[in-house]
Amino acid sequence: MSNEELDLVAEYREDNGKGASRRLRREGKVPAIVYGAGRPPRLITLDENSLLRQVQNESFFSSVLTVKVGERVQPCILKDIQVHPAKRRILHLDLQRIVADEKIRMSVPLHYLNGEECPGVKLGGGTISQIITEVEVSCFPADLPEYVEVDLAEMELDQILHLSDLKLSDKVELIELTHGEPNDQAIVSCSIIRVAAVEDEEVEGEEGEAAEGEEASAEASADDAGEEDKGEE
Repeated sequence: MSNEELDLVAEYREDNGKGASRRLRREGKVPAIVYGAGRPPRLITLDENSLLRQVQNESFFSSVLTVKVGERVQPCILKDIQVHPAKRRILHLDLQRIVADEKIRMSVPLHYLNGEECPGVKLGGGTISQIITEVEVSCFPADLPEYVEVDLAEMELDQILHLSDLKLSDKVELIELTHGEPNDQAIVSCSIIRVAAVEDEEVEGEEGEAAEGEEASAEASADDAGEEDKGEE
């Protein structure tokens, strides 16, 4: 995604509240707020159609965005996005200002590569299971990775990769690993998926029980019919 595609052209707004937000959405605008960097929060609006195009790219959620209001330019990161549960609508954005000399925390996606070509799949007949799809990192804005690649080319059957196996720049820190080894969670595995087989005896037993039930039902119906005949006589 180019720098221009990461530009958010915005306007300041003064009105606040649900009524004002609904009015803005009817006009094709998305209400948002910009905060952080030791400065007061500012209310802004963004063009919804432009925003809908931008959010189609996953890098929008893990990159430094440039918010332009008139001649003013502010680098920000996306902290929260609210979308309509049923319609293709963006309801609100939370944007955090960033400064070059302060570290930020950001979730970035994992890109798994060569999973179908690894020995565990091609030779062992295993299946790759992606346990997590993103990780939270801490770094300076200039060092923020757009995504983290996980190369599975050498993965063997019954092998599991953990957070500590990720190859990251020395300038990027995994939040989970700052808490110690117990948080070195698994991220991907290669194993044979086994489906539990139903025993023939169980099937036969179920069929037998069903047949017995049908026979008993038939006998009961016959008995009832006989009783009715006797009553008519």
